[in-house]
Amino acid sequence: MFDALSARFAKTFGNLRSKGKISSSDIDSVLDEITSALLEADVAKEVVDLFTERIGAQAAALLPTLQAGSNQAQAIFDVVNSELIKILGSEGRRIRFAKNPPTVIMLAGLQGAGKTTLAAKLAKFYKDQGNTPLLIAADLQRPNAVTQLQVLGEQIGVPVFAPEQGNGSGNAVEVARDGIAFAQSKVHNMVIVDTAGRLGVDDELMDEAIAIRNQIQPHEILFVIDSMIGQSAIATARAFEQGVGFDGLVLTKLDGDARGGAALSITEVLKRPIMFVSTGEKISDFDLFYPERMASRILGLGDVATLAEQAKKALNPETSAKLEEKFARGDDFTLEDFLEQLEAMANMGSMGKLLSMLPGAASMKKQIENFDESEIVRTKAIVQSMTPHERRDVKVLNGTRRARIARGSGRAVSEVNSLVERFSAAQKAMKQMRNGSMPAGMPAAMSGMPAIPASKSAVVHKKKSKSGNPAKRAAEERG
Repeated sequence: MFDALSARFAKTFGNLRSKGKISSSDIDSVLDEITSALLEADVAKEVVDLFTERIGAQAAALLPTLQAGSNQAQAIFDVVNSELIKILGSEGRRIRFAKNPPTVIMLAGLQGAGKTTLAAKLAKFYKDQGNTPLLIAADLQRPNAVTQLQVLGEQIGVPVFAPEQGNGSGNAVEVARDGIAFAQSKVHNMVIVDTAGRLGVDDELMDEAIAIRNQIQPHEILFVIDSMIGQSAIATARAFEQGVGFDGLVLTKLDGDARGGAALSITEVLKRPIMFVSTGEKISDFDLFYPERMASRILGLGDVATLAEQAKKALNPETSAKLEEKFARGDDFTLEDFLEQLEAMANMGSMGKLLSMLPGAASMKKQIENFDESEIVRTKAIVQSMTPHERRDVKVLNGTRRARIARGSGRAVSEVNSLVERFSAAQKAMKQMRNGSMPAGMPAAMSGMPAIPASKSAVVHKKKSKSGNPAKRAAEERG
């Protein structure tokens, strides 16, 4: 979403860092670049003006205090980062749970914003935290909206209250009211109401949304907005805010190619927080919104915090603990361990999305887009075609075994050879790191890292390499 904007910011600050001592004219040049970049990203003009005005005032006050030799560009960068976080809402707000359940959440927005899918994502998110949500199918206008919600509810294991088939018939206000009563009788602690949208804001849409709101008195009204809506985002949000009203925003389709100006405009203008973001079509492509993390991604610093959280969810704690113990004992990292890590990576989702969270990802856009997601599947097939003995000791993989593995996995022998070579190199590098040295080609500054403490049993003897000549090897063994 923010790749183009990130690239512009990276270029701007790259030029600023090359100057060393920064002048007022340099600051003006940076502000001009930021203004141009934000306007191209469809950020509202009033927000751009406010943003650059704040940065300009802080930078002007900061510049005389910066000492010669200090990293002046970094100081200006920190000002921009701080102001960007403010524009995005400073702190992400969370759902306020009702003192007397169920907590009622009503979704509102235009047709096509992704409300129905978002309802299911929200339900799964809170179900995974131990809640008992109920979905109410109150979108009776869009064809098959009710059926879609029922299918999604079945996929995530969340019940759906859907007494009407919809498709233009039925009373949405009655469905919402009866759904709340049903949730109370079945002791659901959360209710998520999916409402109808229109292609544009009109009286019929707003009247129905207001009637549902007045009937069910929701604790939270979430305005669901398509991130690709562009400059019309503020006008649409204002119409809903003045009509049905809303407490927070949910941005959908953040994985698209749009410029993303909506995310940088609505919060500042309407003073409503962005609470959640939807980053893909899968039910799991959903998360809380963190202003500081979004600012970090826009400025090209990546989102390591979210990446770490996804890794923590995907990795089995017992597997991780076992691997750490093996590493500390001095045991070899095997292909069985490697297979477990591959499966964990697959559980984390798209590798393209994971790579986009790394610092400097904007400069690697083409490489990330061209990443072959099926590479992990092919690698797993090769490893799974090996016997347990072969996975534990790659040295036994002679030509015959490699040919058999290639046939079993449906891959070429050259692919098997390549995997074994890369794994052996990684295994060797891990041994060197464990012993306190760094593999050849690693930065010299890192070679002083202390060795990881190993148990006594791990450092008693070090195996010597054996000769490939049968006569010499027999002599070595006798010795």
